[in-house]
Amino acid sequence: MIKIGKANDNDYTIDAQYVSRYHASLVRQPDGVWLLEDLGSTNGTFVNEQQVVKKRVALTDQLRFGDSQTVSLSDILRFNNNYSEEFAALKEVYDNYVAAKVRIQSSNQFKIRLFQSLPFALPGIIGVFIGFLGKGSPLLFIVSLLLVICAPTIGIFLGAKQSAKVPQQLQDIANQFKIDYVCPKCGNFLGEIPWESLKNRKQCPVSSCKAKWVNE
Repeated sequence: MIKIGKANDNDYTIDAQYVSRYHASLVRQPDGVWLLEDLGSTNGTFVNEQQVVKKRVALTDQLRFGDSQTVSLSDILRFNNNYSEEFAALKEVYDNYVAAKVRIQSSNQFKIRLFQSLPFALPGIIGVFIGFLGKGSPLLFIVSLLLVICAPTIGIFLGAKQSAKVPQQLQDIANQFKIDYVCPKCGNFLGEIPWESLKNRKQCPVSSCKAKWVNE
């Protein structure tokens, strides 16, 4: 819970004339959404300039308490060094990165095997075709011989070429991951540590940051 009001023992203090000592509270619900509740204030609590008694709010909603200036839920959380909402969004960033790596590796393995195995099968197919014709044509024999020699070589070349693409593709997604998977406050890259493991740490390990990643 985050207590909001004029009194100094609130979590978020607002020094404004028409703000009550204990004006409102924010409580995180089990589904992760924040519930704003007016605590019987004299001059009301407003969400996007609409007076409310109790309302679920999003990070970008504009909140006003009495005659105070409007602030967003994100502003209030950051004032308390609480970056739990932004940190929660990093789970999707990590999951997408892992899925992209698996997709690139599996897709390229399939293509490499296809390029390398299909050309070896072609000469056999041509041989069956020549036998089916039953004419023993020298031209067809030469074509079949060329396929036996050239097709596997081409397949190995194409397979190697496809394999060479993998490091660059992985590097591209890694570069973007380093931009996106960072502490929402200090911007430090969090490495390839699984999101769940970071969640157990509860806060940024950088001494100058200590952003709260998990709201308790």
